[in-house]
Amino acid sequence: MTSTHQRTFAAEVEPRPGRGRWLALSVLVLAVLLVAVDATVLGLATPYISEDLEPTGTQLLWIGDVYSFVIAGLLVSMGSLGDRIGRKKLLLTGAVAFGAVSVLNAYATSPEMMILARALLGVAGATLMPSTLALIRNIFTDPRERSLAVGIWGAAASAGAAVGPVVGGFLLEHFWWGSVFLINLPVMAVLVVVGVKLLPESKNPAGGPWDLISVVLSLVGMIGVVYAVKEAASHGLGWQVLASGVLGLAALAWFVRRQLTLPAPLLDMRLFRHRGFSAAVLADLLTILGLSGLVFFLSQFLQLVQGRGPFEAGLAELPAAIGAVAAGLVAGRVARRFSVRSVVAGGLAAVGLALAGLTGLSQSTGYPLLGSVLLIVGVGAGFSFTVTADVILSNVPKEQAGSASAVSETAYELGAALGIALLGSIVTGVYRDFTAPVGTPPEVASAAHESLGGAVDSVSALPAHTASELISAAQNAFVDGLRAAAGVGAAVLLATAVAAWFLLRGQKLEDGVEHP
Repeated sequence: MTSTHQRTFAAEVEPRPGRGRWLALSVLVLAVLLVAVDATVLGLATPYISEDLEPTGTQLLWIGDVYSFVIAGLLVSMGSLGDRIGRKKLLLTGAVAFGAVSVLNAYATSPEMMILARALLGVAGATLMPSTLALIRNIFTDPRERSLAVGIWGAAASAGAAVGPVVGGFLLEHFWWGSVFLINLPVMAVLVVVGVKLLPESKNPAGGPWDLISVVLSLVGMIGVVYAVKEAASHGLGWQVLASGVLGLAALAWFVRRQLTLPAPLLDMRLFRHRGFSAAVLADLLTILGLSGLVFFLSQFLQLVQGRGPFEAGLAELPAAIGAVAAGLVAGRVARRFSVRSVVAGGLAAVGLALAGLTGLSQSTGYPLLGSVLLIVGVGAGFSFTVTADVILSNVPKEQAGSASAVSETAYELGAALGIALLGSIVTGVYRDFTAPVGTPPEVASAAHESLGGAVDSVSALPAHTASELISAAQNAFVDGLRAAAGVGAAVLLATAVAAWFLLRGQKLEDGVEHP
């Protein structure tokens, strides 16, 4: 970047004096909480939405998936847009849109309206996460302070993901399902009112035009790939799945090629030449891949196998958030004292070993063991994710912070989709092998083999003895599948830990204060 651009950029965003930057961080934390809570509450509300809106099986899948599809497809585009028009402007506009569309979700009256509302919520959500990390990169010029800020940011994401089920469980036990979306409104209101005053504006002074062809290619590519992976895991390789996958990969290949030729690309592919940047992104993707299946299916285990209510199940998962918050707050300091690669690789190895411990899971496994595993997972993930986020931000120029943050978030979304699809196919494959007791009507047996929730819902008309046998067989099969998925997840995490040890060799977090 030329000295002229440096002076221009310095004039556009000055570090916040005194406590101002920490107050600005509190606003960014609200935005993270907004997205993290919303990503986890829907799972609890799904049974109530199904009863009220009566969607088909396919429509129900789209209600659950379209939010993550759209976010994954638009993160890079929105991160780049924030770099161009201003991250504060994009963040506050996205927050207002997020609140407005949350109302549309809450009062949806048909499955089609709900799918549209979830898609629009994904568009708004894609503006928030890259903007928050990019603003942190520009507000905190002292690398040590930035490490702590990133740790607080990550802790908020972890806390939001864990608090979501607790808050959602409480609301669903006392109010109608739309209330889980309306909780976004007060958070959004505070974010916008306070953010207007406290957040500094920052953008890339030489951003260039926003290339709409690249936006479309990114959206089509990511949605095509994620959809193909999920459908292949659920229903096998049909021609539609193959066509979607080929279209997605072709669009992404065209996207990459186009970025290499544009004078002002949506995403500067040269960022991936930095070994630390590429290693951190890969570590995030594989870690979420190994973890997401566990988180997704453990909630079902706690409710459908061990008989906990939604609120109690949400509380049972809190140790993971507590561990992640505690580790995130000290991760930067620990990485400077020891090394980046030892903290990241050590954190991933701890998560891998904790998942390996779940291969001995049974229906009667006590909570002390489950709580300990979740705590270790939280601590390990907190160390790893915080340091990799710091590495990603440290390896790029300020003016590209939005695009770089979006790459990190895209890796997270893609890893979650792949993890639920791949580990989900393992759980489902093992689960469907169980034998229904003699005398079970074919239609009940068919519903029971679809999912554990289907088994629980389908036994109401059966004799008590047959119903008990069917539920017991289904629960045992589900636990067998969960054990197998935990073993695969453990192998993925341990392999990622080894890869991180080598790929992050020599990588250090910055120490000196930046001078624009």
